[in-house]
Amino acid sequence: MVLQLEQASLKRNGKWILKGIDWTVKNGEHWALYGLNGAGKTALLNMLCAYYFPTKGIVNVLSHEFGKTELGEKLRRKIGLVSSALQQKFYPEDSAFEIVLSGAFASIGLYESPSQTIREKAISLLEEFGSIGYADRRYETLSQGEKQKVLISRALMADPELLILDEPVTGLDFIAREQVLDMIEHVANKAEAPSMLYVTHHAEEILPVFGKTLLLKKGEVFAQGKTRDMMSGDVLSAFFDIPVQAVWTDDRPYLSKKKAASVNG
Repeated sequence: MVLQLEQASLKRNGKWILKGIDWTVKNGEHWALYGLNGAGKTALLNMLCAYYFPTKGIVNVLSHEFGKTELGEKLRRKIGLVSSALQQKFYPEDSAFEIVLSGAFASIGLYESPSQTIREKAISLLEEFGSIGYADRRYETLSQGEKQKVLISRALMADPELLILDEPVTGLDFIAREQVLDMIEHVANKAEAPSMLYVTHHAEEILPVFGKTLLLKKGEVFAQGKTRDMMSGDVLSAFFDIPVQAVWTDDRPYLSKKKAASVNG
């Protein structure tokens, strides 16, 4: 089991941020976590990564039950994380290669001397994802798309059991977005792929490999199940409280607001 949450709730500064979350992710499953800004997605991710502990309920991540086993770095080394918040923590002078290498140690910056094996793995990942050409460039000089490719390579360095992609294509132009999504699909289709959790508020980013989706609304699970069922006009109309149309193209959902029926005379 990758994740098992039972009535998990989180209270911060006197306010319930997450309420009664029930969610199970099995080995080999790839999920999308979908919700509007302010739905509680970031709080839920912080809890999964053991930065927050549940106020109530049970949280078990990769066989680590919160409150019963050692957490912190031990758990986070099993989780690959790609997020814009992480991107902002790196040292400006670090090269793309150094950023990828740091993933082997789950550190910001390199404080240990990487072995030849680790260096070869980093090079292999940079080559696999078309990033070797800018491996020696300072990370801060890279385009947003290039930065995201480097972050995904970094997240894979420690062979994580769970890969969390927190809005990885936000702010990218169409071409860069599709390049990063192609990279994610490539990783998901590998025989040795970790379970993946893709967090977004843009439905069209949900690739076919994400066969299940959890809809999060105001800190609660609105619905969860097969992505085809969740990304439907009926479910999303109720979710958004407005009439929504979902059109599937190339196995990806595209949403639009339904126009009100015209009234004659």
